[in-house]
Amino acid sequence: LSKGVVVDVAKTIQSIRTAIKEAELMSGITIESVAVGIAGGHISSINSQGLVPIKRGEITAYDVDAALAAARAIPIPEGQQLLHILPQYYMIDGRDKVADPVGMHGIRLEVQAHIIMGAITSVQNLVKCCEAAGVSVHDIVLEQLASAQAVLNDDERMLGVAMLDIGGGTSDLAIYQNGCIRHTMVLPVAGNHFTNDIAVGLCTTLKDAERIKKEYGVACMDALENDDLIEIDMVQGNKRQIVSISDLVSILEPRAQEVLALVHDEIVSKRLQHFIATGLVLTGGGALLKGMDRLAEKIFEVPVRIGNPRAPYVMPESLQSPIYATGYGLLLHAMKKRQDEYMNN
Repeated sequence: LSKGVVVDVAKTIQSIRTAIKEAELMSGITIESVAVGIAGGHISSINSQGLVPIKRGEITAYDVDAALAAARAIPIPEGQQLLHILPQYYMIDGRDKVADPVGMHGIRLEVQAHIIMGAITSVQNLVKCCEAAGVSVHDIVLEQLASAQAVLNDDERMLGVAMLDIGGGTSDLAIYQNGCIRHTMVLPVAGNHFTNDIAVGLCTTLKDAERIKKEYGVACMDALENDDLIEIDMVQGNKRQIVSISDLVSILEPRAQEVLALVHDEIVSKRLQHFIATGLVLTGGGALLKGMDRLAEKIFEVPVRIGNPRAPYVMPESLQSPIYATGYGLLLHAMKKRQDEYMNN
């Protein structure tokens, strides 16, 4: 994948097959269907309103569905498809905002919803790769929604928080307040760009660039404790060279600033600052870069914490890492959906 989008079908199928095989071996369960996380620069979102009359006076689940259907009736750009329609709040007769209107009385029901769209081809390519790897796709979930489910607590969602998932191909933003999604954005700049910058800047291989990023990477000079010397492979062949960690930081810091500044500009330009009262949560592999939280605090001027997956039960220590936020969130999403379907039946 590149920037969250499939660019080599055969390699993607092979990766999925390998992952499924390992998961089946470790769990002792045969995997037949999957929930797929989606990201990429093709993702777009919009807020929409829907309004319906209430026929019987008392609001039913049918009225709620009708209001959401009205909100969904927007012109969808060519080549795009709906991925999610997420209610932000409901209003009855134009009065107070309510989270769940079922059972209340009124004449008309209004909903404000956040609609997320993605490129049909990108979605189809992911689904086809999964099917070719031998599993069916039962759900497609925007990656930051899954990550947020894994790392945010209820108070943060209620009071207002921004979550930035810095993955390999994309950096994914989600903003919550009053328990619901307020804004989403996918930025096609992330961890792989850091690795490429190191490879180019230090004339090393991509493999060694990834290694020294993980072992020695620091996102800002303020967080540099020991300016040690490190030995790295040169791209020309068997040669090796000695560089200082401060040389590495001078390459990583501008890229880290760029990612955070682009997200900050999005929040300011869309006037979303008042939605992030409790601060910013960084997750994904990019959040493990030392000093990333300190740099973010300087740019956003809000409290910043690193988001590890939160589990209501004992979780293996090896999985308590921001790297697994999306995967764990997809699992929670699938379990919740199954539970909802069971309750409704």
